[in-house]
Amino acid sequence: MSEYTLTANVRNDLGKGASRRLRRANEQVPAIIYGGEQAPQPIAVDKTAFYKALEDEAFFASVINLELDGKPQQVVVRDLQRHPYKPLVTHADFMRVDATHAITMRVPLHVLNAETAPSIKDEGGELHVLANEVEVSCLPKDLPDYLEVDVANVALGSTLHLSDLSLPAGVTSVELSHGEDHDQAILSITAAKVSSEPEEGEEGDSANGESAEGEDSAE
Repeated sequence: MSEYTLTANVRNDLGKGASRRLRRANEQVPAIIYGGEQAPQPIAVDKTAFYKALEDEAFFASVINLELDGKPQQVVVRDLQRHPYKPLVTHADFMRVDATHAITMRVPLHVLNAETAPSIKDEGGELHVLANEVEVSCLPKDLPDYLEVDVANVALGSTLHLSDLSLPAGVTSVELSHGEDHDQAILSITAAKVSSEPEEGEEGDSANGESAEGEDSAE
């Protein structure tokens, strides 16, 4: 599991105007931290480290070390509000996590060997990824950055489901916990569709043939 550390301080100057001033200063991002037995707390997160962490896919499925006024606590990202057209985060929501309590998170799904799988490379199959993320439940210490699915030996015409994933120890699928009828498809490899349209030149040749036949008849 990747490790990320952010620095923040308690925000006492509240309201939309205060948030705008904070963003204009361009050093911190308005945010809130909630969850657990403590009340929700408005905070301001140091922008540089936060924006750098946002570049990593794993950040969104990781337990983050948040240094709030020098006091460490663990959180996860729950929501980000972004500017409608500028590459800016206008507000962030963080949720406190407890090492002894399971959390529910969506983690990315990575497909392995898609370029070398015989069903794709040799048999012309097409890979269809039906799920980019999987919702899991686990203790914070067991939270994976991502889950992997290997298609190296997946046959043409096959479909893989959640039950085909190999989950790390201590990690369970939220959907599968609801029963077998929630065993959703995550990817499939299908035969490539054959176009029924005539190849370039065929239609023209046909038209020319008809024209020539007409000329022969006229003669």
